[in-house]
Amino acid sequence: MLEVTDVRSGYHGLEIVHELSLTVAPGEIVAIVGANGAGKSTTLKTIVGEVKRFGGSVVFDGKPVVTGRSFDLARAGLMLVPEHRALFGSLTVEENLQMGTWGKRDRVGFSEEEILDLFPILRERRSQLAETMSGGQQQMLAIARALMGAPRLLMLDEPSTGLSPKLTWEVFHAINAIRERGVSILLVEQNAGQVLELADRAYVMESGSVVLEGTGTELAADERVQSAYLGV
Repeated sequence: MLEVTDVRSGYHGLEIVHELSLTVAPGEIVAIVGANGAGKSTTLKTIVGEVKRFGGSVVFDGKPVVTGRSFDLARAGLMLVPEHRALFGSLTVEENLQMGTWGKRDRVGFSEEEILDLFPILRERRSQLAETMSGGQQQMLAIARALMGAPRLLMLDEPSTGLSPKLTWEVFHAINAIRERGVSILLVEQNAGQVLELADRAYVMESGSVVLEGTGTELAADERVQSAYLGV
């Protein structure tokens, strides 16, 4: 579904990501873990064409991804929920969800009711302005809005940032439920312990490069990962 091959990318001529390769197959949850500044978020932005690629290739559903055409990717079914969430703060929950259907085309995805079943708090707050919600509720709304566009591959940038352990569990539970509905997931996450339990496969990034890859179980058992990211 997604093939990233030998990608180099960055900002203003400065290379941040170095010859990175990764894949996501249909129905997989794939995680990218690593410390702050490792290039994880830049990788996601490069995939959707928001960051300039200096070399390598990105192919989604058999078609090359062109820098600066993220809207076309969304219409094709690849969507990114950024770390800053990018909600319409002055709109209600309901209005934000409706904005998510823009450009959906004919893909069949979750209905609004199914999405609200995933995130019950949003059903209770349908008339509330997004900017007045807590960080955890905003994160749920950002994911829910993306689902309204019927993605085939959903990319999530640090979905647990700023969330309590309880809300983190709820978000990760929802991510697994989304995968069970046939949506592939690629997520960047610093919470390595929980995300490696969730992921089918994972990549470890350091200084803009992939240094380890394997199944979630394999990486969770790796002494280098345990020492650097799991506090073992």
